[in-house]
Amino acid sequence: MVQNDQVVQRPNTTASTSASSDTHVHHAESNIARPQPDSTQSPSRQIPSTLPQNKVEDSTENSEEDWEIDPANARNWSFGKKWTAVAIVSLYTFCSPLASSMMAPGLPEVAIRYNITNPTVVALTLSIFLFTFAIGPLVFAPLSEMYGRTWVLHIANIFTMAFSLGCAFSPNTGSLIAFRFLSGLSGSAPIAIGGGSISDLFAERDRASAMALFTLGPLVGPVVGPIAGGFIAQEIGIKWVFIAIACMCLRFCFFSGVPFLRETYAPVLRMRRARSADPEKAKETDPLLQQSQGSLLHVLWINLERPFILLFGSLICFMLSLYMAFQYGIYYLMFSTFADFFATTYGFSPGVGGLAYLGLGVGFFAATIFGAKFADQVYNYLATKNNGVGKPEMRIPALSFGSLFIPVGLFWYGWSAQAKIHWIMPIIGSGIFGFGMMTTFLPIQLYLVDTFTYAASALAGASLFRSLLGFAFPLFGAQMFAALGEGGGNSLLAGLAIVLGIPFPVWLYFKGEEIRARNPLTATSVKKTRPVSAAPSAAEASKVSHEEKLTI
Repeated sequence: MVQNDQVVQRPNTTASTSASSDTHVHHAESNIARPQPDSTQSPSRQIPSTLPQNKVEDSTENSEEDWEIDPANARNWSFGKKWTAVAIVSLYTFCSPLASSMMAPGLPEVAIRYNITNPTVVALTLSIFLFTFAIGPLVFAPLSEMYGRTWVLHIANIFTMAFSLGCAFSPNTGSLIAFRFLSGLSGSAPIAIGGGSISDLFAERDRASAMALFTLGPLVGPVVGPIAGGFIAQEIGIKWVFIAIACMCLRFCFFSGVPFLRETYAPVLRMRRARSADPEKAKETDPLLQQSQGSLLHVLWINLERPFILLFGSLICFMLSLYMAFQYGIYYLMFSTFADFFATTYGFSPGVGGLAYLGLGVGFFAATIFGAKFADQVYNYLATKNNGVGKPEMRIPALSFGSLFIPVGLFWYGWSAQAKIHWIMPIIGSGIFGFGMMTTFLPIQLYLVDTFTYAASALAGASLFRSLLGFAFPLFGAQMFAALGEGGGNSLLAGLAIVLGIPFPVWLYFKGEEIRARNPLTATSVKKTRPVSAAPSAAEASKVSHEEKLTI
């Protein structure tokens, strides 16, 4: 981090002097023309005619270069400050998925307490949380790119705490489902925003370890939740499961988040500074800050529609999101069926039944330790062979490796459960599945962040698919396994995993750059040619016009 008492010299672009958030500027390239003044602007909005255009451009470039070495730039924070931010964002991201599954072992008690006889309605009390995970990111991710990450995270966490208390004291089934819906809606904010925060803090070559820690929350949270929730529901009742969630939200927000988490999103940081200094001058000389101009409703609409445009306008985003969603659906299908399966087959109590989820957790931790290191090594090795130039497709080998474990884990789990052999065997199968799932999630998210300018919106679009299937799969899981059996049902899922997860990544590795070049949403990610050791040049990024940004 640059100290105030040091003499600052402007170095060449390196990782330590990287541009601001990748979510805003990291795909701009030097051959894009600078935006010209709009003749339709009102006189008050035009650059004064007494200032030559080349002076304006020099002023803009100098402003960008100054930002590269500015201590306020999150990329220039100290090691400790960066990882403190990563840890807090990961805690927030851990809390919401934990709340999504913590009640799973207590579902039989929920059915008794609210007199629910329909198994689909019982599953709905669990999975409705995931449905809102599909909706929330479409709002929270764009809001974070308009108003900043930090306070969106804090405020959403406070609402999650309040709605969890509503679940605890719900008088009937309808109110329980309603509060679970609202709790999931506010709880989806960290899922939507966290990936953007990571890209704010780290350049591509340093990002895998931080992204692995962030990704661990949404995957391990649902594993830890049933372990704690099983014993809480067994000993003191299902109501206290929701109270425990509310207390955890309170702890994370007021004792960790608010005191220590600072804003990371560069455009918001710069706009705040400009408004406190000379906002009119800043808007004239820095086109990146002009995005705040115009009708608020128009800007809001542009930002809210962006995740849909990225998801359905890019084959790459659609297919990778679909594969993630399919795995996530299987993941929550296991959550909805584990409690009943291990209770009826092996006689597990609710508390002990929660321990059955440890197989998934061990798989996730093993993949986190291995996957982040492996992804970094493969990416840097391939970039070195490519004259130091990194490409998003260099994330694909790690994805292909993880995809092999998904069907293996499903076959193992399904047929060992069908044979009713020792209880450790289905748990081992679920652990293999968890290893493969985590190993594929990390490179997919890194690929999306590397490819799309608005990383948070791209991840929000992916979250749409993921959460919809996470909501839907538990609703038909019991009927599928009743018709096909544990072995047949999981074999069907394994076959679909092979179709979705093996051919497309291989094709993407060889044809991904060509596909990105043909799509205007991703074309700029092809044109960049900087070395992997260097971060994007903010001076070059400033040349992308406001109109070009609004097209995505």
